[in-house]
Amino acid sequence: MHNDGSDTANLCFHCGQPVPAGESWTLDIGGLERTLCCVGCQSVARLIVDSGCEDFYLRRTVPSARVDPEQLLPPELALVDLPVQTSDGEVADATEHAQELVLSIDGLRCAACVWLIEKYLARLPGMHMAELNVASARLHIRRDPALCSTSTILRGLHGLGYTAYPFDPLRQGEQARRAGRRLFRQLFIAGLSMMQVMMYAIPVYMTHEGIDPDMMALMRWASLFLTIPAVFYSALPFFTGAWAGLRARAPGMDLPVAIGIAAAFTGSAIATWRGEGEIWFDSVSMFIFLLLASRYLETAARRKSAAALERMQQAFPASALVVRGYPQQRETTLVAANQLQAGDVILARPGDTIAADACLLEGMAELDLALLSGESRPQTFQPGQEAPGGAVNLSQPVLLRVVRTTRESTLAAITRLAEQAGQGKPALAQWADVVASRFVVALLLLAAITFIAWHLIDPARAWATAIAVLVVSCPCALSLATPSALAAATDRLLREGTLVVRGNVLETLQRADTVLFDKTGTLTQGRPQMTALWSCIDQAQALSVAAAMERGSQHPLAKALVEEAGRRGSAACEVAELGSVTGAGMHCLIDGVVHRLGARGFVAGIAGQSIPAELNQPAAAAAGSVYLGNSNGWLARFDLADALRADAVDTVAAFRAQGVRVILLSGDQPEVCAEVAAAVGIDEVIAGCTPQRKLEVVRQLQQGGAVVAIVGDGINDAAMLRAGDVSFAMGKGAALAQVSADAVIMSDRLSAVAQCAQMARRTMRIVRQNLVWASVYNFLAIPAAAFGLLDPWMSAVGMSASSLLVVANALRLSRAARGSRQLPATAPAVQPALAGGA
Repeated sequence: MHNDGSDTANLCFHCGQPVPAGESWTLDIGGLERTLCCVGCQSVARLIVDSGCEDFYLRRTVPSARVDPEQLLPPELALVDLPVQTSDGEVADATEHAQELVLSIDGLRCAACVWLIEKYLARLPGMHMAELNVASARLHIRRDPALCSTSTILRGLHGLGYTAYPFDPLRQGEQARRAGRRLFRQLFIAGLSMMQVMMYAIPVYMTHEGIDPDMMALMRWASLFLTIPAVFYSALPFFTGAWAGLRARAPGMDLPVAIGIAAAFTGSAIATWRGEGEIWFDSVSMFIFLLLASRYLETAARRKSAAALERMQQAFPASALVVRGYPQQRETTLVAANQLQAGDVILARPGDTIAADACLLEGMAELDLALLSGESRPQTFQPGQEAPGGAVNLSQPVLLRVVRTTRESTLAAITRLAEQAGQGKPALAQWADVVASRFVVALLLLAAITFIAWHLIDPARAWATAIAVLVVSCPCALSLATPSALAAATDRLLREGTLVVRGNVLETLQRADTVLFDKTGTLTQGRPQMTALWSCIDQAQALSVAAAMERGSQHPLAKALVEEAGRRGSAACEVAELGSVTGAGMHCLIDGVVHRLGARGFVAGIAGQSIPAELNQPAAAAAGSVYLGNSNGWLARFDLADALRADAVDTVAAFRAQGVRVILLSGDQPEVCAEVAAAVGIDEVIAGCTPQRKLEVVRQLQQGGAVVAIVGDGINDAAMLRAGDVSFAMGKGAALAQVSADAVIMSDRLSAVAQCAQMARRTMRIVRQNLVWASVYNFLAIPAAAFGLLDPWMSAVGMSASSLLVVANALRLSRAARGSRQLPATAPAVQPALAGGA
């Protein structure tokens, strides 16, 4: 009903509840003195008026919720702004690590609630954007945290009469589980009702004559009472969905379903009361059960898709063991994980989840990174390597030094990105919603026309034919199966290590005709690796000496030598008097002999100027060399370079096989880029690009009509990643690049991009199959029902079977594609030398 501003003496103007006798509170609203029932409603109404939002009372269609005066300002709202000590000694807000904030809203009653909340928040200082999705009850806010704190927003919303809390996937997950259990109960009741009603309906179908009138009346009344639980309990989701669609002026697929159920039940109940006419209790109960079955299947698929994010949230450990006085002392103290600071030393026991990104201090560790990268095999970490927060220790107890706090860890960053996933709706789904809405309106008109036409032709069949038209239609292929396909596909990709952050990825990727690859960290490993070893002595011995001298150093070249020695299993070597010369290299004593490792000139100072032929071999253009020698002469040369990813060649070949144009776009030197391009099979190279030039290249391609997909990992790739039609950031790349991209490759396998493209093609193929099926089905079934060729029960079976078919077809995406090939994930120990800068 529309509230025109009229007031009554005994009803509260705000909530519509009776005003207690002898008590009243008043407030000037719209130039008139309004009566209110309590101080709570008075406070809310005053806040609405003072905020300039009193038009709310003209817009609302139902009274507002009553406000408990005792709960106007709950003290727990202040807890969201408790300071947390950061690593640099300053204080930071516990929840406001970014300008984006997502809240869940309880108490929404009509479209005017959305208008009121958005208008009120828009007036707060520091508020840039506030958008409320009435369907999901999620409020997306962008604001300046210094001017507009979370507690200010929550208090304001609470003052308006709405319960708001920071969006929590765990809480949402629990609500989803409760909804799933409720849906199962409704399905069970509907199934039980259907079976019992069928017991009475089958004898009627089998015996058209000979049933005693009194027995027939008994069977009719029994069917009526057995159908009541299905209609008034099991069918509630359809009635509430239909009413919500009408209030939002966006009728959905629930509307014809609800009208069909109500019409068939009402007509059957009237026929039962009169003792004459046709009844359709069996059709009603069957329709409710079959449609609930398809909805339960679709809901289960969505819960499965959301489970990955819930597992990420649950992976955060609540506490960690901090080692005090390391290395002299080894006493441990249990602290809250969110209190860890950079530099703290923590102990991870077997089975423990590492609470923050940390560097391994002692011993080797086997870590399970399945949650972070989708890689099922444990990974071995050496001392000095950084372990990501969220990894699970599978081996012996290990000590680690915290590099980043829990809130800034790899898992936290991935979880924040995952929380953004699904906020945007793909254009295909938006189009489907519009078409489904128009389809429903057209269907209602057709049902009305069918009823009128049959009322003129054969009034006895008019009601049943109109019900059949309503029931047989299947708009769910548009409004249900399309998002189900996208959810199943993104769930599959997440389990394989690709996080789809924005909803347009699959839709756009299958249309992409141009792919731009960055070089360093994308086509290449992004860190130096040993690509060649030239030695005058045994290679294992030379590598053992070099690793012993570099162990403990954080220099990238030193790490590469140590890692190579670990891969080859070189025996440890004892060194003494270890020292370094900045910009030159390392020196030490081994068995009393002075050794040097580093630049050629530095080693020549002790080994002699004449280098042997074995170490004077030509190096690759982009490779760097590290020399080893002692006072007795030259010993070895190590060539190090940024090696290709093992799956780079296959990934490029997969795109070229689909006819996609592949371009290498890099800021590195032309000769280095040309060498990489030739190695991976790319013909087009654009080298020496600044970030601005990369952005210009992307825009030029788009202006030429190209749909551009971009793969990068560096800070200098952020601008072009955001500009691309669809973009991927490598999981070990810069955080800015990940925030700018549409998807993040958490597994750090380049082949995941090609696999995502394959999944995009499969997804769109299944969506097209669903759309074709829905079109053909509706084109045949609706006219058949309108011409009286289908009974209501036949329509119920057809519509429900169609829903089950399209949902089951979409769920095929959650399984691995038959014959799909997993590309190699690790590079060979020695590759052609490929190195460079950006």
